[in-house]
Amino acid sequence: MKKLLFSILCPLAMVAFAGPYDVEEFKAQDVGTPDNFIAAEFGGELTTADPAAVADIQEGRLFVRQKFEDPFGEEATTYQLYQGQTGEQFSSLTALSAEGVDYSKLVKAKFYERRGMKPEEDVGKVYFDGKSVFAEGLTTLIAFVDGSPVVLKGDAPIAETPVDSAATEETAVAAADSTAAEDEYCDDTDPDCEEEEDEALYSYDVSGNVDETNAEADNYEYSTTDAADAATARFGIGDEVRFWTAVGLSALAATTAVLGVVQHMKANEARDAYDDQKSLIKKIKNAVSDACADKGSADCEAAVDWYLKNNSIDLSQGAEEEILTMEALEDRRDTNKETMDSYSMARNIWFGVTAASITAAVVLFVW
Repeated sequence: MKKLLFSILCPLAMVAFAGPYDVEEFKAQDVGTPDNFIAAEFGGELTTADPAAVADIQEGRLFVRQKFEDPFGEEATTYQLYQGQTGEQFSSLTALSAEGVDYSKLVKAKFYERRGMKPEEDVGKVYFDGKSVFAEGLTTLIAFVDGSPVVLKGDAPIAETPVDSAATEETAVAAADSTAAEDEYCDDTDPDCEEEEDEALYSYDVSGNVDETNAEADNYEYSTTDAADAATARFGIGDEVRFWTAVGLSALAATTAVLGVVQHMKANEARDAYDDQKSLIKKIKNAVSDACADKGSADCEAAVDWYLKNNSIDLSQGAEEEILTMEALEDRRDTNKETMDSYSMARNIWFGVTAASITAAVVLFVW
């Protein structure tokens, strides 16, 4: 029962994993365009081809898989397979292959320049001659076959150069010096030895075995790419975190700005009431001072003040009836003054938070 369940789930898992890295179907309606590597057999356009025919291609003919993307992202990316003849510069391409991989499966596999690339970042043009895979300017390709990553490698064309006997002698001398230097003892505390060892890690022998040199360079590239992918996976969300933090600060700024405006309106209302009561008290005291001018000002004003504090005054205005003592009127004035100060302080705090939030959001948006 477990074997049966595994045999069912395993292929499904592989399909789910490899799906984004495969070309599902060839349905592009665009015209196949010849280039320097593939030429049209009839007329000026390439003809569409059956994917099944790629593994049984005739000598001198070539297939190309083209990718068509909408630059505005409104339409889905499509692919189409075309056939033609080998072009004038086809020999400059590097033949890439992978041991033990079914060639027919490579026709629908997306290819990538390096590991860690997104599914939609595959190479746009790939050529097939029935044995190898080709891509302009690339000596390695990455693909996913049956859910597993596959590296396609090959040998780049090597340009022949005349042999200079003097240069050959200099090379031999340099090689002898290098061998002697390798035999020298390197002390762990010697910084020069450490630098030489570090340089050796990143230098490649371009005059020796090209296959070995290419493999060494590819392995180094894959290691650095994996390290970069790991770092991106760990720290790559920094931009998104900054963006959403800026959005949150913008929302906070809008909220505190509204609260600041409300506090400002309340402070203005308390100020108006305070000003009215302050003005009324001043008018009453001026009237008392004028009335006591001819009757011994000091004693008269003291008697009137005592009377006003202990007896109510009719302060009615219009339809509003209000009778208060001078002491109650002064208490009301003081209360409005405290209320005004409290709202003013709250307003300043909220507007301060608004300014700080806007500044921080702008910094994060432009970072």
